[in-house]
Amino acid sequence: MTANTRTDDPSVDLDDIGTNPTSNPSFTDLIAARLSRRRLFGLGAGTAGTALLQACGGGGGGAGAAPFPILPPAPAPAPAPAPAPAPAGPMKLGFNAVAKSLADVVTVPAGYTASVLYRLGDPTAAGVAAYKNDGTDDATTYDRRAGDHHDGMTFFGMNASNKWDATSATRGLLVMNHEAITPVFLHPTGQTAVSGVRTVADEVLREFYLHGVSVIEVNKSGSTWSYKQDSSFNRRVHTLTEMTFSGPAAKTDYLKTKYSTDGSKTRGTVNNCANGTTPWGTYLTCEENWAGYFRRVTANDNANRTAKELASFSRYGVAGTGRELWATVTPDTADNRYGRWNTEVTVVGGTATDDYRNGANTYGWVVEIDPFNPTSTPKKRTALGRFGHEGACLGPVVVGKPLVWYMGDDSQNEYLYKFVSTRNWDAADIGGGIAAGDKYMDDGKLYVAKFKADGTGDWLELKLGVNNITASYASYAFADAADVVINARHAADAAGATKMDRPEWTAVNPKNGEVYLTLTNNSARAIGTTDAANPRFYNDPKGTSSQRGNPNGHIIRFADTGGDPAAVSFKWDVYLFGARSTASADVNVSALGADNDFSSPDGMWFSQAAPGLLWIETDDGKYTDVTNCMLLGALPGKVGDGAARTITNFDGATTAQQATFVGKAPGTDGLRRFLVGPKECEITGIAESGDGRALFVNIQHPGEDTKVADITTPAKFSSHWPEGGNARPRSATIVITKNDGGLIGL
Repeated sequence: MTANTRTDDPSVDLDDIGTNPTSNPSFTDLIAARLSRRRLFGLGAGTAGTALLQACGGGGGGAGAAPFPILPPAPAPAPAPAPAPAPAGPMKLGFNAVAKSLADVVTVPAGYTASVLYRLGDPTAAGVAAYKNDGTDDATTYDRRAGDHHDGMTFFGMNASNKWDATSATRGLLVMNHEAITPVFLHPTGQTAVSGVRTVADEVLREFYLHGVSVIEVNKSGSTWSYKQDSSFNRRVHTLTEMTFSGPAAKTDYLKTKYSTDGSKTRGTVNNCANGTTPWGTYLTCEENWAGYFRRVTANDNANRTAKELASFSRYGVAGTGRELWATVTPDTADNRYGRWNTEVTVVGGTATDDYRNGANTYGWVVEIDPFNPTSTPKKRTALGRFGHEGACLGPVVVGKPLVWYMGDDSQNEYLYKFVSTRNWDAADIGGGIAAGDKYMDDGKLYVAKFKADGTGDWLELKLGVNNITASYASYAFADAADVVINARHAADAAGATKMDRPEWTAVNPKNGEVYLTLTNNSARAIGTTDAANPRFYNDPKGTSSQRGNPNGHIIRFADTGGDPAAVSFKWDVYLFGARSTASADVNVSALGADNDFSSPDGMWFSQAAPGLLWIETDDGKYTDVTNCMLLGALPGKVGDGAARTITNFDGATTAQQATFVGKAPGTDGLRRFLVGPKECEITGIAESGDGRALFVNIQHPGEDTKVADITTPAKFSSHWPEGGNARPRSATIVITKNDGGLIGL
């Protein structure tokens, strides 16, 4: 999740603000139900089978890569014998905590080395020149360069036969999202616009290409990782890449446009934040804050819309001039490269095939990409619903059982979803590519979560005719199955799902199948709307400014009943609360200290090489008076390892009690700060090599608050990472290795 801080366009941040008008319970109507510790802790989680296939990896020193400051400095590692495997028995965090920092560097623990692998603008094809990083590179080359705002990623190990090998420790395909852009650094003097109209088409073309996904081949030679610039596997997927639809919404009237008169395809993907994988070896990229890219000036368009269309636009925040003003470029191309970002009715009296009135419906999906087939066409999987997809985390994979993906909707007061396949998993489909996706991801059940005050919860199916999802639902009259998935937020409203404190990444513990969900923060939470699963309201002052609601966020976890991901009930508790270590006990509920306090958890991922090791990343603007964003290593327990607790909330005038369930306090043995990033960055995206001895981490948008007026004065840039000096900052992927060659974090 990127909290876009631009203030020149009021249409930008609806997903940050939230568009949920419902009165669905935040548990205020459930508080009278007595919290029974016996009920919570007596359910029994069971085992969930083995989690599968999220081997990831990382590098350092790719083509053209430059050094960057790392604290403390580490000596170059000497060749070492292969380390022993991770010891049996209880794991222990094997690093000293990194201190909080406001410096413009990446800090890692003593005994570790970090190197830059892949930066904004780096070439991904032979013959493409090194990036000048001054805004003058040829716009037509950007489809063969690294995108901006590196985000969620996965390492797909590869063997000598160019086939997927999850255990590969030296070679693989690193696939990553490029969520958004920092426009001030992409052009000579920032974006060129006159009276709200973009006037330089080449600037917009650069921006089209800088969104999307990278697929790059990475290799280890000795102790050094690099990416292969001329690999035949390298690929950029971006806003101009043709994609097809599958699932219940495909080839329906809702997706018809001038570009695709039968509703079977669209162009591109945008605002790709977190990610996911499949057990057959493909990558899932998720479209998050996509709504703000579309132009829909309500004064022009509302009169031409039905009540249902207006309800849908309102629920998804499709209104405004468009965050990057892409639709304003003139003249347009014959294929409407720019005009298709205008989702207004432009041909009054016409149909959906005459313009792009349905353009916004073609975004907000989970998109499947086959990294091993560079010529394959990505596919948008509509059965998984349309919303602000933060990710799609694969649950436990068991032969003969359905597959499940868990998904957060990244906006304040939105919901947690899961999709359960109709077909049971057959390991013969490993390596099956997009065709395997057709089998498992186009037919299944979509659910939304309702957390209950007794520490249990229900999965509510989103299906026409059940859970109040009918044509008579007052806020939105559902017509058919396609309508339900396209308007999944309305369906979740109708079902009565629980509004959460900005649901983002999900992660599944491979040791027990329990699922973790980051709830980054919620400034819209009021003292009267707290609930058991979102229990805090407080003020976290930043200087002289108040920050009310749940500004520091928390991480909730749950176990599907019987360890069965297809179950329709679960039990839960709050694993961890973000807070300043100096905060009161009702704010610093997890008793964090100086070595592990944090704010705004966002990215999150369990190691597969060291099952049970959890990595937590932050995207924070609340605690940045004290520290830049960070990565923490954790060894969590399980649902029910803590106790029931009552938190006292205070809004400056009113005190209120909120009952909840809190996991065991982690202490420094269970949670430590591993990395702190440069100024104004987000730490996001994480993956490991097949042996767990290289960790990839993304550093997103350093220096993002630099003002356009300061672009000609490098000394005023708020960051110069990773190149230092007077350079413009660049989003980048780093690779972290342990100097003794051991497992990262242990």
